[in-house]
Amino acid sequence: MSEKLQSTFKSQDTEEWLDIHFTRPIGYLWARLFMHFDVHPNVVTILSIFLGAAAGVCFYFESYAYTVAGILLLMWANFYDSCDGQMARITGKKTLWGRILDGFAGDVWFFTIYAAICLRLQDDAIPFLPQYEWGIWIWALAALSGLVCHAKQCQLADYYRNIHLYFLKGKQGSELDNSRKVKADYDALTWRNDFVYKVFLFFYRRYTSAQEGMTPAFQQFKQQLEARYGNDLPQTMRDDFRKGSLPLMKWANILTFNTRAIVLYLSLLALQPWVYFIFELTVMNVLWWYMRSKHEALCKRLMRAF
Repeated sequence: MSEKLQSTFKSQDTEEWLDIHFTRPIGYLWARLFMHFDVHPNVVTILSIFLGAAAGVCFYFESYAYTVAGILLLMWANFYDSCDGQMARITGKKTLWGRILDGFAGDVWFFTIYAAICLRLQDDAIPFLPQYEWGIWIWALAALSGLVCHAKQCQLADYYRNIHLYFLKGKQGSELDNSRKVKADYDALTWRNDFVYKVFLFFYRRYTSAQEGMTPAFQQFKQQLEARYGNDLPQTMRDDFRKGSLPLMKWANILTFNTRAIVLYLSLLALQPWVYFIFELTVMNVLWWYMRSKHEALCKRLMRAF
């Protein structure tokens, strides 16, 4: 593996095997092409939004041809999602706007996918209960799966990976934000001059607040660290945290894209896309609870040894 490709990784600790050997290499090739034409990373993110939404539309149809087309489009969107971050790290064009836009892209993908699946199934019979149609129940299942489970799973996984990067690389090597800073940036803008960005910050503040609300032990631990050391953490503290956090990165990766995408593809190919919603409600929620409990216990343990 080339050093240039490795330099586009966030870190070896937080990269998933499939990303290292498949997604990142393809994303890097796209990054080189876009950089040749001086395309900004945010433009690539916007292109991924259209590709992901088109994938969702394909999943409305039961035809295998449309299903395969949708899978390929969603994979393409994911290559661009990798590419924009790789470009930003190569060129130094890393911005909060880009990070917010990147999260928004994923939301559009899955909102479209969930809506398409619901429209596809709402007039179908419920498996094991053929006398009943899905009707409103598939929408309720999708809302619970997506707005509650999927959202909090990805929020926490993203937060834990950035926490890990903060201890591994310091503040400059992480995208660890806090709601107070985001609120200050939001309050400094005006609706007249900064309408779009202010709207994005409004939702991003809620996103960061939700992350902080799920991690009370880490918030207390971080406050103590900042009070004593500021952002200049001792290397021993960094090493101790990394040792405890590293085993949890595999669960954080599972809770993001690749695993859920594979289960989505298989459920669509099996003509039972509702299985994907059940997977999020059960397996992914158990992993979310396990990862959160382990991380909170790690923070409490390090606070006691402080």
